[in-house]
This record gives sequence, structure tokens and C-alpha cells, in this order.
Amino acid sequence: MRSLPSDTEAVVFDCDGLLVDTESCWTVAETAIFAAHGHPFGPEQKALVIGRSLEAAGKAMAQYLGRPDDGAELAAELLERVREELSRGAAPLPGAVELVHACRAAVPVAVASNSPRELLDTALESAGLAGCFSHSFAADEVRSPKPAPELYLTACEALGVAPERSVAFEDSATGVAAARAAGLRVAVVPSLPGAVPDHDWLGTSLAEPELLAWAGGLARDTVR
Repeated sequence: MRSLPSDTEAVVFDCDGLLVDTESCWTVAETAIFAAHGHPFGPEQKALVIGRSLEAAGKAMAQYLGRPDDGAELAAELLERVREELSRGAAPLPGAVELVHACRAAVPVAVASNSPRELLDTALESAGLAGCFSHSFAADEVRSPKPAPELYLTACEALGVAPERSVAFEDSATGVAAARAAGLRVAVVPSLPGAVPDHDWLGTSLAEPELLAWAGGLARDTVR
């Protein structure tokens, strides 16, 4: 396993499935859409949509379901279903709150999410993470969301730190591709069972002691 650099100057977090337990909300919504068209929804189908923007997920579902012209319609249905699921609340994932606070004590932190602003704000608020970041950026605020690098490049620019001096935390191959294209180091806690995306650090939870030790080392460097 590779490691994260101790001279990191900024940290950019994904949100869904990484900081906040919203991936279950998306799965419920996606399962309902597939079922309505007579298809099961399992790991193979989840891999088609995980980490994608609403627009891209709609297109992927439309292709899979044999309705290539209905991507926008399916994306709109997905948004409405996820909105309904998120209204019930979403909890922070293990270690998320602690790691965010440990990182922000040392370096600037941001969120770069492939969710639209509405869902991103709802997720962060529900998990008690609203206001914890210097900046946050959503898919509907850039021209090209993940896997394009724009969200990460925008976040690093706002934080005033070069991408190569920053670390991204991700849970999907789509997000990893975006972070890599932008030039960041990448820590990964996969949401999809069995997935092993490209990474500099790979773990099963943000609560792993190694991560808090790394963040604590950044804080000590800052004090010096």
C-alpha cells in the first residue's frame, strides 16, 4: 500500500458514499427505476452509475434499459427519488466527522461532489458537516463534472493550493479518475464491494487510525 504525503497543503473530499451515507439513498432510487422497467439492480448495475453526475447516470441507465433517448427523463426521475430518500436524513459515515475536523485543523479543506448543489447541501447538513469546509463545489456548478478534472481543479484554485500538493478522498472510480486527471494524490474508501480503484492510499473506512495519524501529522507540521 502506498501512503499519503506528509507535506499535503490541502484536502478535497467527495461527499456521497465517502463522507455521508447517501449511497444507500441513491441505491434505493436506482433500484426502483430499474424495477419499474423490469430489470434487477445489483453490483453490475450499480457500477454503471456510482459516482456519476445525475445527467451521466441518466444516460447510462437509458442505454442499459434500452431507452437511449430518455436519459434526461430518467435523470429527472432519479433526482426526485433521491430527494425523497434524503428528506429522511443521512448519517455521516464512520470517521468522517473526525477526519474532516482533524484535516481542517491543519490545512484548507473543500468538498467536490458530483451531486447537484441541492442534494450536496442536504447531505452535508443532515450529517452535521455543513460549515466545515472552506469551499464546496457541486456538479451543476461546473461545465464538466467528474470524471473530468474541473471540480478538483476548481477546488484547488479556490483553496489557493496546487493540485499536486493536495489530496483527494474518494469512493468511486469516477471520482478517482477526476482527481488523477487534476493531478491530486488520492485516498480511496470504495463504496462498491470488491472495487479497487487507482489509489495512493486504500482503506475500508475513514475511521482507520492511520488516517487520523496522518492528519495529526499535518497539524504538527503546521504548528512548527
